Amino acid sequence: MTELKPGYIAQLTVKGQEGSRWILDGGEHDIFVNASEFDETPEIGKKIEVFLYMNRRSELAATAHKPKMTIGTFGWGRVIRIDEKEGAYVDIGSSFEVLVNKADLPRVKALWPKMDDELFMTLRTDLGGNIFARLATEERVLELIEEAPKDLFNKKLNARAYRLLPVGSFFLSIPENYRIFVHNTEREQEPRLGEEVEVRVIDVHDDGTLNGSLLPRKEERLGDDSETVYQYLTDVGGKMPFSDKSTPDEISEMFGMSKAAFKRALGKLMKEGKVTQSDGWTSVK
Repeated sequence: MTELKPGYIAQLTVKGQEGSRWILDGGEHDIFVNASEFDETPEIGKKIEVFLYMNRRSELAATAHKPKMTIGTFGWGRVIRIDEKEGAYVDIGSSFEVLVNKADLPRVKALWPKMDDELFMTLRTDLGGNIFARLATEERVLELIEEAPKDLFNKKLNARAYRLLPVGSFFLSIPENYRIFVHNTEREQEPRLGEEVEVRVIDVHDDGTLNGSLLPRKEERLGDDSETVYQYLTDVGGKMPFSDKSTPDEISEMFGMSKAAFKRALGKLMKEGKVTQSDGWTSVK
């Protein structure tokens, strides 16, 4: 019999039942699995597929609930709780949770995953055979991704962040598994590790990887900015001491946008006949 190790799927023969547990043939030692895990009663003498792990008594045990990933394979694990001293505990789709050590998480805690975010990961074991999680490395991601078709340009994809760098964020689309890079100039704020977002494809490379943006299209941003300016105008009584002659610092402090964006927003409002400018003031028509 092949050596049985925690963290792997194994096919084991059912030997019989002992109380609330089924006995599986593990060679030198029997392996037990809770009877409550089976939808159908196992047949003695038949092989069944189970996932192996170390129980609290440091004994090799099995579960019929096979995880989304094993040692050597990768999948998405859902974050179920955060411990600031230890890291992120993740549901792997099996009968127990595993830990992503805080050393593997971003240094900035604001970028740590939150509950229900999902991490792209694999499983490992420590010297005692206890299972923990490790995030997928870039090298492994490149081996696992799918090649994106050219017609994805300007399309929107749902994706989760799997790697965060100062220069930008790396995502995997779900469920397609396309790799998407979003430069830091193409986002308003940095996403959390494991956060799911909607990414707009702005480039499709020859190798099938993508560049994306988390910013709305220019015409959508123009609409949002003009609505912000017009709302401010109406809130302050229809007249404000800001115009296209205002300084960039004044505009940034008051509206949180660049002077170029502010001028485009004013231009849109003037073209629509909603506002006028005079002597450095902007007024509602």
